[in-house]
Amino acid sequence: MKVKPFKGIRPPKAIVKEVASRPYDVLNSEEARAEAEGNEKSLYRIIKPEIDFPIGKDEHDADVYEKAAENFQFFQDKGWLVQDDKEIYYVYAQTMNEKTQYGLVVCASVEDYMTCNIKKHELTRRDKEEDRMKHVRVTDANIEPVFFAYPENAMLNAIVEKITSQPAEYDFTSVDGVGHHFWLILEDSDIETITLIFEAIPALYIADGHHRSAAAALVGAEKAKKNPNHKGDEEYNYFMAVCFPDNQLTIIDYNRVVKDLNGLTDEEFLTKLEKHFIVEEKGTKIYKPTKLHNFSIYLSEKWYSLTAKEGTYNDNDPIGVLDVTISSNLILDEILGIKDLRSDKRVEFVGGIRGLDELKKRVDIGEMRVALALYPVSMKQLMDISDTNNIMPPKTTWFEPKLRSGLVIHKLS
Repeated sequence: MKVKPFKGIRPPKAIVKEVASRPYDVLNSEEARAEAEGNEKSLYRIIKPEIDFPIGKDEHDADVYEKAAENFQFFQDKGWLVQDDKEIYYVYAQTMNEKTQYGLVVCASVEDYMTCNIKKHELTRRDKEEDRMKHVRVTDANIEPVFFAYPENAMLNAIVEKITSQPAEYDFTSVDGVGHHFWLILEDSDIETITLIFEAIPALYIADGHHRSAAAALVGAEKAKKNPNHKGDEEYNYFMAVCFPDNQLTIIDYNRVVKDLNGLTDEEFLTKLEKHFIVEEKGTKIYKPTKLHNFSIYLSEKWYSLTAKEGTYNDNDPIGVLDVTISSNLILDEILGIKDLRSDKRVEFVGGIRGLDELKKRVDIGEMRVALALYPVSMKQLMDISDTNNIMPPKTTWFEPKLRSGLVIHKLS
């Protein structure tokens, strides 16, 4: 894999907590407006610039993108974002529930993305790609990093351990209780070693940020095409990523709630489930799936355990082995008549970070009729799917914690 150091643009230590924000795609305009209220330094003014317009402004209007560029320049003029004077790598660590994961902040290669050495496990939507492409074009920067995984590497671990034994450049806890720690890798020998080690790594895997990755790579390729003197070493040939060892990452469950039982009574629905699953009633206490191929259902104030019967899945097929495939085919499609998870309005998705209480609540208030909880996908499953050029069904993986945006930015020129 080709990676390079870069001259990051980042906030001075004293104001990093004011600048840093959640990623653009985990909250809506109203939530961003509320979070940024009274804080002129909030990165939302660059990644969600519609908050600087009257309520109701369409975030896809041309003048909103222009506002992102204007605010980005303003932040630099004010000294709220300052460029490092040397090309370096960074370490970004996050602590949640007493567990810390350590990522290397690098510039990844557009060419590696285009030739599928940077591996995907999700389909992207063209409208979402185009939105991020406009943002990258107008700001001429990767304002937010993408989130990659790589096969754990002892030599990279040793460098990260050495760097993180020193005091951090940034060290703060965000409002959600996640700790954010950030170091600069300044030694030329460490920088050279990291570049060389990555050269021997066969692939990087997109964990989170498929649309951002696609947008960054496509804009880089566009710039190359338009440049008659293109050499291949220009800054636009690279985009910013935080790369974590696969064994440090946690994928949490991504659950489903459905509005109706497709005309069935509770009894008829449970009887149909028995064709493919061993169904056990668990009572009113929340039941969480305990292993692969075990599911939980919440229906009419009761929890049920479902265990997929032998022969309903294929452990040798990277897609067929997934619980999201089993539940999509045998429950949502076959019994509830939901054929397309991307477009059917009868099904909604709830990230496991909200807990199974959220599923129970949505059924109890009558908003949803039944909830389905899944056992989380493993990193090995994700990498197997990416390695075989397969695509996961929609809403399969939820990574937590999310990367904080605004700790460092990569300029394309």
